[in-house]
Order: sequence, then C-alpha cells, then structure tokens
Amino acid sequence: MPSFDYLVIGSGIAGLTFAIKAAEKGTVAVVTKRELAESNTAWAQGGIAAVWSDDDTVESHVADTLEAGAGLCEEDVVRGVCEDGPACVEQLIALGAQFSARDGGSGYDLALEGGHTHRRVLHSADRTGEEISRALIAATRRHSNVHVFENHLAVDLLVDQKFGMARTHPQCWGAYVLDTRSGEVETFTARSTLLATGGTGKVYLYTSNPDVASGDGLAMAYRAGCRASDLEFIQFHPTCLYHPDARTFLITEAARGEGAILRRPDGSAFMLDYDPRADLASRDIVARAIDQEMKRSGWDNVVLDMTGLGADFIRQRFPKISERCASYGLDITQTPIPVVPAAHYMCGGVVTDVHGETAVGRLYAAGEVAMTGMHGANRLASNSLLEGLVFAHRAVEHANMVIADSDGDVPHFPDWTAGDAVDIDESVVIAHNWDEIRRLMWNYVGIVRSDRRLARAAARIAMLRDEIRQYYWDFTLTRDLVELRNLALAAELIIRSARSRRESRGLHFNADCPDRDDENWRRHTAV
Repeated sequence: MPSFDYLVIGSGIAGLTFAIKAAEKGTVAVVTKRELAESNTAWAQGGIAAVWSDDDTVESHVADTLEAGAGLCEEDVVRGVCEDGPACVEQLIALGAQFSARDGGSGYDLALEGGHTHRRVLHSADRTGEEISRALIAATRRHSNVHVFENHLAVDLLVDQKFGMARTHPQCWGAYVLDTRSGEVETFTARSTLLATGGTGKVYLYTSNPDVASGDGLAMAYRAGCRASDLEFIQFHPTCLYHPDARTFLITEAARGEGAILRRPDGSAFMLDYDPRADLASRDIVARAIDQEMKRSGWDNVVLDMTGLGADFIRQRFPKISERCASYGLDITQTPIPVVPAAHYMCGGVVTDVHGETAVGRLYAAGEVAMTGMHGANRLASNSLLEGLVFAHRAVEHANMVIADSDGDVPHFPDWTAGDAVDIDESVVIAHNWDEIRRLMWNYVGIVRSDRRLARAAARIAMLRDEIRQYYWDFTLTRDLVELRNLALAAELIIRSARSRRESRGLHFNADCPDRDDENWRRHTAV
C-alpha cells in the first residue's frame, strides 16, 4: 500500500506546480494516466494572462474578466487571482519557463486576445503550453521527494465516511489507482489529495482537448460527495482546424488578436454583424456567430484569414500553426484556414473555496476540474493557466497547514477486490457507448440547446449509464472502461445543469429561453 504525504492526480500546470511546492515539505506521488506531458496544459497555444506592463492594471484585468463572465464571476476571487498572478508567474519563470521576448529583447512580447483591453498575455510563440509543461516536468524530475506514476489512472477516492469510519466531516485519504499496463488496482494513501485532472472535452464529438480529458476528476469528486457547479457553461473554442485528416488541432485566439479575420467561404467578413468588437469579441459570442453562419448557409466551415499579417510575421509568431497546416497542404500565408468551433473548456467544475479545498476535507481541486468562481459563465482567454497556477499555490499552502495541525496515522483502507468480475470479451460495446455519448452531447447539448434536445439527451444518457454501470461491476477494470464510466457521469451532470438553467447567459444558450434573466438567474447552479 503506497503511502505519501501528498497525492496529486494529474500532471498539468496545477498538478505539477502543487507537487513541486509540496515536495519541500514531504513525499509526493504524481499519478497521471499516460505520460507526464500528456495534459491539457501541454496543448495550450495562446498563453497565460497576467498584468505585466506599466500600461496595464489589475483593475483592468479584473474588469475584463468580470465582463466576460456575464455576471457570474465571484469578484473577490477574480481580484485575488489577478493580484496574485504576476508573482506566481515569476515563480514559474524561476523554474525555467521561457516566454517570447519583444524584438530587440527588451521585455516580453505581450499578446492581445479576445475580451482583453490590454496586451497582457505572456506566450512562447504558439507553443506556450508545451514550454510550461517542459519546465514543470524538468523541475518535477529533479526533486527526489516526487514519485511519478505514469500510466496510472485513479479509479475512486478514499473517503473515510464511505468506509464506515465515523467522522463529523468526511475526509479524503488517497485513491484506488489502476496500473493500466498490469491491470492491477493499488491503494494509494495520502494525508492530502489534489485533483488536477483537467476537464471534460472528450464528452463531445469535436474537441480541442487531448484524449485524457474524460471528466475523471469531476466524476470521482461527485461520487465522493463533493458539489459541482455551473457545468452548463462549456466553452466552445471558435477556431479549430477543419480538415479531413486533422484531429483536434486548435488555431489560437491570439491569431485574431494579431489581426486575423473570420470570413464566410465567399470571402466576406461577418463578425461585425454580431458584435462591435468584431473578431475580438469574447469566445461565446464568436462561437455562436460561427455556428449561426454555418447553420444558416449550410456551409461545413468558415475561414480564418491571416494572410494580411505578412508571411514572415506569421511564420515567426505562429510557427506551430504554420507547420501543422503545411503538413495538410495549407499555406496559411497565402490561403485562409478552414475552421469550426469545438468543445474546449469546462468553466464549471468541483466547487472549492478560496484555498482550493472541496467539501470533503483534505481533498483539493485546481485547474479546469475546479469551480473557484473565477470564470463565471464564460472564461476570458488565457485566464485558465493563470487560475490553475494561482490555486495550486494556494492549495499546497493550505494542505501544509492541515497536515501540520493534524495528529494520528492515515486510516487503514481495504485492498481493492474485483469480486466475480471477468475480463471484458466485447470491447466493441465500450467503443460504441463512448461514440454514442459524444454524438448525443454534440447534437443535443452543444453551442445552441433547446428543451427538447436536452430532454432527449437526459433520457438517452440515463439508459447508457445503466448499461455502463452493469459493465463496470461485471468486468475487470481497463482504462477504457474507467474512462467511459466517468465520461457518462460527466455528461449526465452537464445535462442536468443545462436543463436547470431557465435563461441564456454566457456559454449557455437555450433557444426556448433565449434572454438573460438577472432577476432570477444571476446565481450558480449546483448538483
């Protein structure tokens, strides 16, 4: 029974930042279901927003975030993150993260993205996530107190009350963890556990997320007794590459910040028809505009025109996008890029306090899996890495205090038992259910929703969850089965949240109640 002071589930910016800081106080296990570098963080192109120039202010960053959040941000949380952000970014730089400098090398090249009124986005060309991930992984590998378990998937959390251990307040002491290579389930115990598992992008048929984003942390926390909130607010990134051979490749919002223009396939620009900020409107507005243009005309896509930026600038500022598009035969210096919206970010999540602690003691959540109050009904571009970074620092400081103030040993938990389960003999059923969930979510719980579509989604997901529940108990665990179980629960929670909100706000648009209702619905939903 592996035992540590801290258990970190996930290996993005939140998880590894927490692990590096926690290792100064005790032993840390980092559990990640594939390799350390496989995370939503590593796929981030745009950058990390922070007040970094004399022309910018915390008040401006707060105001932009509140404006994007459509009335549901918690202002004290937003202000705290914007204030703490620069110092946390400085620590990230001290760990080795390198951001793009201005021409001439005097200071950082700060990008402008949709919804921001100032240039405040630090980036590493268009590979920001890769660079942050590289620096954090290197720092993690250097620390002898950090033990990394790749190809390990957390199955469920160890909550004392669920095992009959009487307490006035439930506490988490680790997790059951599946070694996806051997098939064995181990009991990892810890005095403090952080969920940093990312979001739920794979719930949808089209997503900018990697395959690991299957809602594992949300599902585990919900089963453990945590509250989840605002799950109806799924951000669809407006611009993902549309190509028969491309898969989940994002075209960063920074392209529009630098002057790229969204056009219809006939060449006419259209964003000014929807918002006075045109191509720099917030993501919810841009995604709905593209969706409406495609549905109105029957087009399969719109195009993002970068050709006016100049070939040399495009290749220097967006090398990754240039290279990837070129691999599909697209010269973006000469030809507009075909794009469509795709599921990108979960603005809701597991409810935490200002320290990142959930309703279950010793259990923390940070990054996309958490609902801290930062993003409200629509996340401002490049605030995601910032939130994950700041709350990782807060969570580890609080966890250190809890551990220091507590007495006694970690409770003993029973080993995992598979009972009468047998090996899966029909993997095609899992694959079919996975595909069906993603299609029904895309068709019925997408950018534009309706009461009828949501009702159909709820009925179908209930049937699928019954099938999956039976499979879960009848067969020995595999990564696909554990992920499918989590994916189905995450889908159900998103549907329940969407059905409960009787208005349209931010990222949630219901055609049967299309207006914003501040009198009755300027509040969070909860499941």
